[in-house]
Amino acid sequence: MTMSEESTNTCDGFSKYFEIMPAFSDSEKAEAYRIRHSVYCEDLAWEATRSDGMEIDEYDAHALHCLIRSRASGDFIGCVRLILTTPADPHAPLPFERTCGPALHRSQLDPAKLPRDKIAEVSRLAIVGQYRRRRGEKHTPAGTVQNSESGDQQPRFAWLLIGLYMGVFAIAARHGLEHLFLLSEPRLARHLNKIGISNTQIGQPTEHRGFRVPAVMDVNQVIGNLEPLLKSVFIHVNAQLDAYQNSAR
Repeated sequence: MTMSEESTNTCDGFSKYFEIMPAFSDSEKAEAYRIRHSVYCEDLAWEATRSDGMEIDEYDAHALHCLIRSRASGDFIGCVRLILTTPADPHAPLPFERTCGPALHRSQLDPAKLPRDKIAEVSRLAIVGQYRRRRGEKHTPAGTVQNSESGDQQPRFAWLLIGLYMGVFAIAARHGLEHLFLLSEPRLARHLNKIGISNTQIGQPTEHRGFRVPAVMDVNQVIGNLEPLLKSVFIHVNAQLDAYQNSAR
């Protein structure tokens, strides 16, 4: 199989099982909040359960949200958000700056000195339990990338994680964002690098529901250097987001 054929198969596999979309309306955002509640409050118990079944915080008011839906069931099964800096106070710290500010290597890269309207934080990436419950993954919100195949009921797990991250970069590019920060498990950061979603650690590991490392991703660099397999998914995801954005006008 040629690289072009493999790329096409990867994209076809993703599009066969999943549909990605931005969450513009209140009802669409509520779907993301419900997924987050299922994962962060019920499965992981990292946040207190809420009577309305929705996990919401103060950052959602200035965040861009993305959803993945299963084509087979029509259910929303994953979400992620990009937290933008506060428009009224752009120098107010992003969550990762609050959590691990003293541990950041500011001589390497200081988020406080970057144009604040050009940065965002990848946050609340979550995939519902039935799609991430592989060995060792039930205690993480998104699991990790694996190369093994699963059956038609649970197609290749990597597609969900890759699809959400391709959505992140597509949304970031159209909003003129240049640097995306994340606070992740070291294992996830390594997996992202391994599959071509380049991220650079910019601080010491910090205790936050287990050890987490602060990292940065250059939006244009990542998009420009995507390997063919990921590039095919990015192009497809970008087209899906364009279609939803045009239909919302």
